Amino acid sequence: METSKPHVALLPLPGMGHMIPYLGLGKLFATHHNFKVTIFLVSIDHSSQTESKTIISEMSNELCNIVQLPPVDITSLVDPNTTIGVRLPVTMREIVPAFRSSIATLKPCPTVLVTDIFGTDAFSVAEEFNMLKYVFFPSHAWFLALTIYTPILDEEVKGEYVHQKEPLKIPGCASVRVEDLFDPLLDRTNQQYDEYVRAGIGIRMSDRVLVNSWEELQPKTFEALRDDKLLACVLKRPVYPVGPIVTQSANSSKGDLLFEWLNKQPNQSVVYVSFGSGATLSHEQMIELAWGLEMSKQRFVWVVRAPTEESGDKAYLNGRSGDKSHDLFGYLPKGFMSRIQNVGFVISDWVSQVDILSHPSIGAFISHCGWNSTLESILNGVPIIAFPLFAEQKMNATMLTEEFGMAVRLEVFSSKKVVGREEIQKKVRKIMVDKEGHGIKDRVNELKYSAEKAFCKGGSSYEALSELAKSCEASMQLQNKKAPLPRTHE
Repeated sequence: METSKPHVALLPLPGMGHMIPYLGLGKLFATHHNFKVTIFLVSIDHSSQTESKTIISEMSNELCNIVQLPPVDITSLVDPNTTIGVRLPVTMREIVPAFRSSIATLKPCPTVLVTDIFGTDAFSVAEEFNMLKYVFFPSHAWFLALTIYTPILDEEVKGEYVHQKEPLKIPGCASVRVEDLFDPLLDRTNQQYDEYVRAGIGIRMSDRVLVNSWEELQPKTFEALRDDKLLACVLKRPVYPVGPIVTQSANSSKGDLLFEWLNKQPNQSVVYVSFGSGATLSHEQMIELAWGLEMSKQRFVWVVRAPTEESGDKAYLNGRSGDKSHDLFGYLPKGFMSRIQNVGFVISDWVSQVDILSHPSIGAFISHCGWNSTLESILNGVPIIAFPLFAEQKMNATMLTEEFGMAVRLEVFSSKKVVGREEIQKKVRKIMVDKEGHGIKDRVNELKYSAEKAFCKGGSSYEALSELAKSCEASMQLQNKKAPLPRTHE
């Protein structure tokens, strides 16, 4: 019996920062369009596999079918200390056979495959099973523009990008300053650079590209992506802004001690401090942050993680599992916990960030500027104190401060590569106390209204997703008319 609705297969990268927006997209296809949705989870080891499946399964509300693909062993293919920018694409290439085997068992066979920036090797499976090929870019349009244009820059720019005297120009878009470069662009001799160039080419192999942003947030960039004289001649595929897509845990933590404490605080009086699921701080930076928060004399909630040798992405694929054996509070300045007991709340357990940001007591967010966190902040009208650490986060911080006007940026001591306590104190008070903070709060509320409008019926993202759904349905009907005999494999 033929099904009347399409079946969507979603294949995100490992890591909660990618899985969560893919889950959000899947839930939209299921609830708004009644599609069957299967999400394939990829992991590099058994510990991250268990944690990610547990969290995603809880968050799916049984709207999506969750398939955990077996972990792939890439130890013979990459150095143990290799960067995330290499481990992720290698993992996604190696998972293709297991993904194909799983797709072959699904009834009905998916109508469309939606995959991530490094997942386009799986398009071979989509072609074999007559599936549409979509890329869902879980970040913003400016980063997509850089990604698809990097293969052109690779041909045109001589020498290292970090040695260029001018910012990297992207047709029709804001230029990217050398100091804001995406990590893989910092060293053109490194494999992660080659992987990123390859990803930019792979996106062009899709039928359509979805972006976790909305038309009104980045109108100039979306216009450039559609203009044949600018970036459309590079991408050659239609682009659909379908954001902001965020999701949250079904098991809310609002009844615990943290929320009891938040409930007692005045409105917009608390600074929330968190660096996402994959970022860590150095011990030196952790100390400076502690002192800066204390010196600001503002209330705060700080989600603490065990420090690493350098601030960055060391915990990206480990979730929070690496923190359990540490006495995290022992890394903080002596006497810190007793001195801040009336104004601060320090936690090390996982907590729903959306629940915290939506609490009326929250007035600012010290954030690494990951795109999921940025969207959650906008949707809750919370201004950001930008503390970028890795990936495209420096680009994000520049965009949030200079283009969107919803953030202030912490400046780094170039000699030490840390943000000093006085700088943290100054920027916290700028948002929470100074007059300038009022204008920033007004601006983020304007963005909140814009985001909500995009997802209302008739809004830009609502209509873009509806158009995509119709194309999936039309493709399925066409395939049903052709009704080819199933292929057999010896």
